[in-house]
Amino acid sequence: MAGLIREPNFDNSDDFYAALLAAHDGLDEPEMHALNARLILILANHIGRNDVLEEALSAARRTSG
Repeated sequence: MAGLIREPNFDNSDDFYAALLAAHDGLDEPEMHALNARLILILANHIGRNDVLEEALSAARRTSG
């Protein structure tokens, strides 16, 4: 099975980014964190493979701050 896809794989990344920002409109910081957590869990469930999810966590950690 394939691992984490690292090259761009969006139909339209700008549209998704706009929708992601719009989903946060009107939320305070705790609500934004809760939305992000729910979104991560929904997408993690869709991926369904711990090896890919752990690779994604590692990649995100390396690219932060």
